[in-house]
Amino acid sequence: MEKEIFKEPNYVEEIVEIIRGNDSIQNISEKLEQYHDNDIAGAFEILESEERKKLYNIFDSERMSEIFSYIEEPGKYIEEMDISRAAEIIENMDSDDAVDVLEEMEDEAREKLVGLMDAESSKDINLIRSYDEDEIGSKMTTNFIQIKNNVTVKQAMKSMISQAEENDNISTIYVCDENEQYYGALDLKDLIVAREHTEFKSLISTSYPYVRDHELISECLERIKDYAEDSIPVLNSENKILGVITAQDIVEVIDDEMGEDYAKLAGLTAEEDINESLIKSMKKRLPWLIILLLLGMVVSSVVGAFETVVSQIALIVCFQSLILDMAGNVGTQSLAVTIRVLMDEQLRTGQKIKLVFKEMRVGMCNGLILGSAAFLAIGAYIYFLKGKTLLYSFAISGCVGIAMVVSLIISGLVGTAVPMLFHKIKIDPAVASGPLITTVNDLVAVVSYYGLAWILLINILKIV
Repeated sequence: MEKEIFKEPNYVEEIVEIIRGNDSIQNISEKLEQYHDNDIAGAFEILESEERKKLYNIFDSERMSEIFSYIEEPGKYIEEMDISRAAEIIENMDSDDAVDVLEEMEDEAREKLVGLMDAESSKDINLIRSYDEDEIGSKMTTNFIQIKNNVTVKQAMKSMISQAEENDNISTIYVCDENEQYYGALDLKDLIVAREHTEFKSLISTSYPYVRDHELISECLERIKDYAEDSIPVLNSENKILGVITAQDIVEVIDDEMGEDYAKLAGLTAEEDINESLIKSMKKRLPWLIILLLLGMVVSSVVGAFETVVSQIALIVCFQSLILDMAGNVGTQSLAVTIRVLMDEQLRTGQKIKLVFKEMRVGMCNGLILGSAAFLAIGAYIYFLKGKTLLYSFAISGCVGIAMVVSLIISGLVGTAVPMLFHKIKIDPAVASGPLITTVNDLVAVVSYYGLAWILLINILKIV
């Protein structure tokens, strides 16, 4: 009997069909209650403007705010609705999500929306907007529960319940002292199971981790990840809790950081957007391309310096790309390892030196294996298919093999040492990546390859 294949449902398509159906608003509302906010958000891109407006009237502001927190570009949908309705929706969003929506709006529209919100929401939004985008404070949310440390378990439970009406991040409860300064944190579970006579302070972890509001995201991200908590408090210089970084915020921050690093590995100064103008995209790409053009000219001039070798042994040019590609690949691998290691700010000089020698050893071992394979394969190719003598064939393949070993060792060194140098002089090591490392390694590989050919083939073996 054949197994029945389980077909995964497409909830977005189901939602679109429900909205486009002829049911009453009441029936549509009841059916959509069964779907996740993320799936409803996914339907927005498929629906027409009039169909989306039907949704705006079906859900209350609180539900709409949850849906909008999942939309990639909510600004264009906010513009479809009445400004007072839009202000209500943004007001009900977590402060960090609300800031993301407002950042997409024009300055005039943004100010109007903030002006229509209540004082507390406006204050939270303006607080988060006051931070630079590379500071952890710009990613926090003010949606958290805070209790004084001098209360009883019963009083703490009562305070938590009253705050939970407005704040849904309740799995971790934060505690402050009588001066409103950060004291510690506790799990909601511990508060629930605690007996009434239990001392409240005994439930609190006073060593619970935290970050400072002006810390750079790149500097504290690893620390946040290492603790793996649902949320971590963000403190100001006076040790007062301003907000928290939630697990969802951490995922978004990591995604942003990876996107930026990927852009840098591609030789860009920043991430590009699909709707970005031609001029703006060119400005991001041109600086690195100009640098790489100059370096490429240096590589070409070095090849030109070995014109004598090329003119006497033309066959040697056929295997140039093989060595260049392998050297570039090894350099990029070493670079990726180094950038990852350099994220640890506690790394000692001795550990960095150890990494350099390790990458060189890896390059040497890989070079010996690959060089030996190239020696045998290329020698056999020249001997059997090109009809050259045995000495001639394996002299050239030997030159390729030795050059590959040398290039891979130096590529490991360059791929490790260059980002370390950039990191030392306070330049993002990812900038020294991808195309730059590859071009530098091309230069090293060309000198190694043609230099060996000139010394070994022409001056020592005299095979020409």
